[in-house]
Amino acid sequence: MTTDPHFPPPAGARTAKRTPAGAAVLREDVTEAIRAAVFAELAAVGYARMSIEGIARRAGVGKTAVYRRWRSKLHLVLDLVSAFAVDGLPAPATGSLYGDVRALIEVLARALRHPVASQVIPDLLVEAVRNPEIAQTIRAALLDPQHGIAAGLVRDAVARGELPEGTDVERVLDLVAGPLYWRLVVMRTEPAQGYDTHMDDLARAAVAALTARTA
Repeated sequence: MTTDPHFPPPAGARTAKRTPAGAAVLREDVTEAIRAAVFAELAAVGYARMSIEGIARRAGVGKTAVYRRWRSKLHLVLDLVSAFAVDGLPAPATGSLYGDVRALIEVLARALRHPVASQVIPDLLVEAVRNPEIAQTIRAALLDPQHGIAAGLVRDAVARGELPEGTDVERVLDLVAGPLYWRLVVMRTEPAQGYDTHMDDLARAAVAALTARTA
């Protein structure tokens, strides 16, 4: 699985826990091979066609090794999505609305370029319509943290007098995350002027739209 220093490692890789006496020891290299296989299988065939058999074959292990760790393919996928959380990313704190919006765009663009976002999340969003557990996990792991970062941005801008009380946090995310998601995940096209210039332009447009409501 591709790693990124801005994203936490999969849960099993974070801390070594003491194994209770008599419990089976699960090899960490096997666990990580299975997680990598889940990611590759999702990207290759999608959630609906993904199977434990395919995951085990890709990981080079038996199905039993998978079931020792997760009850089903659903729990495997939920584990993968939960590991890809934006919790812990630095919240913008530049001292200005434009600076904070620009920093938020940088954070979200980095997240959307991550292979989990570009190759896996779109397929899971389709499945989330039919599976409330997937929808809940995506919201808790991805959407709620983004909302929290945007809420802090609005709170700071209100305190500086740059935005009025009651500014809609969802509007901030619509103006910032929406265009980024369309460009990086749906269209997957490089901006002609380069990413830095594109993000500068997007930040200016978002700030203009947010502050126009107070004029």
